[in-house]
Amino acid sequence: MRVFVTGATGWIGSAVVDELLAAGHEVTGLARSDASAAALEAKGALVRRGDLDDLDGIRLGAEAAEAVIHLANKHDFTDPVATAAAERAAVQTICDALAGSGRPFLLAAGIAGLAQGRPATEDDPSPAHGPDSPRGGTENLALDYVERGVHSVSLRFPPTVHGTGDHGFISIIASTAQDKGFSGYPGDGTNRWAAVHVTDAARMVRLGLEKAPAGSRLHAIAEEGVPTRAIAEAIGRAYGLPVASVDPAEAQSHFGWIGAFFGMNGAATSTATQELLGWTPTGPTLLEDIDAGAYGGR
Repeated sequence: MRVFVTGATGWIGSAVVDELLAAGHEVTGLARSDASAAALEAKGALVRRGDLDDLDGIRLGAEAAEAVIHLANKHDFTDPVATAAAERAAVQTICDALAGSGRPFLLAAGIAGLAQGRPATEDDPSPAHGPDSPRGGTENLALDYVERGVHSVSLRFPPTVHGTGDHGFISIIASTAQDKGFSGYPGDGTNRWAAVHVTDAARMVRLGLEKAPAGSRLHAIAEEGVPTRAIAEAIGRAYGLPVASVDPAEAQSHFGWIGAFFGMNGAATSTATQELLGWTPTGPTLLEDIDAGAYGGR
């Protein structure tokens, strides 16, 4: 298939592009810089210059493709309103471009807030509706377009998609530990984060493109939940730092903006996704990656 990928040079996007090309798909990636364009071209992908605010370019990229995978997001946690608005505008543009075509549209989503007191499953609908909700309510927006002839599929990623080179949540928590002189975890450290290695996530996305029915919610989950205390202990081992609890009331001041996420319970399962796609995660676990030096130390 000819696949248009936004976020094509991001952490997950880069692995997805590699996976798609290896499977014989033709990829056009959205690139906002010369460096991003060169990286895509070096892999054998085509390039469309633009960014998440270039709605005309996004529309043209979607119209020219046989499938769209939307992984881009501004991730500006200092301005969540603007981030959500940009995300919704981009998804609305893609959905309108694909309406009536039956072509696949896969978009990134998350598992936060899907369930309380238990791991989230693929059957849990997103509670985010409307432009003022997290991520602009784009999962529900895209799935609503199934009735308008778009083959929409939600790609739900866990709090950490890990691996060497990751600059996401775990990298930030590791940097905080170095700055503070100890590796902290909120409260008693029993809240859990689901996790997946980046190569497993990319393979799930490719299988979702090839196999998932319209309206599917897919979970890129390899580990149902890794206790935050265990994460802190692994970071402590990596950097030779002591490990200690942080009062939940002080988590945001200690960890910064990520404290609100680190204190959440983000467990989830992927049983239905694995059965649907024939997908079995094979990459290293989160703690194995930390212990192997994927986030520095040692």
